[in-house]
Amino acid sequence: MLDAIGPAGQERIARASVLIVGLGGLGAPVATYLTGAGAGRIGLADADTVSESNLQRQTLYTEAQIGRPKTEAARERLAAMSSHTVFDLYPEGLTPGNADALVSRYDLVVDCCDNFPTRFLIDDCCARAGVPWIHGAIGEFAGQVSVFNLSRGVRYSDLYPDREAMCALPRVTAGVIGPVPGVIGAIQASEALKILAGFGSPFEGRLFHIDLLSLQTSTITF
Repeated sequence: MLDAIGPAGQERIARASVLIVGLGGLGAPVATYLTGAGAGRIGLADADTVSESNLQRQTLYTEAQIGRPKTEAARERLAAMSSHTVFDLYPEGLTPGNADALVSRYDLVVDCCDNFPTRFLIDDCCARAGVPWIHGAIGEFAGQVSVFNLSRGVRYSDLYPDREAMCALPRVTAGVIGPVPGVIGAIQASEALKILAGFGSPFEGRLFHIDLLSLQTSTITF
């Protein structure tokens, strides 16, 4: 019903393949919306298991799935939404040993991880394979989104050139309010559909930031 997408755009989505790296707070809405949109093939990469303390933001899972691998639990829920979609499970997650092989199998990668080393790994692999990717990050009450390696070839390392310093930072242990990954993940899914179906203006070369405490937004062009 949306003229910007139409039957041709929906067919492109149905033929498309997407690798989702991380099935936590961001990966849950991304996987849900891309499955609901009828994406043809979705790779689910995460080495973690479902935890009770994460259910407030990882809305893809239930209490009955606590302790199960996230890849299996996610497929169980997602497969009930779309019999058309094929799900590839990578319970080992994205690692330096498998990253190039995994990334090269997909049309698009969505970064839903929580650490800089994995983001730089995605950036390197996508550059080598010529695959675009969508970055998302969250913390406490705020989050950000950008698109890399699309038509302009802009990379994550262009935005964050000091790789060693970034990768040396400890993982953030502060909490996050549940709706933050919901908002950022939904934006990532929207960016993915724009790229896959060929409509709108993807957020390449720009970094979108939103603070849910004030609903203030900002955009950095780089």
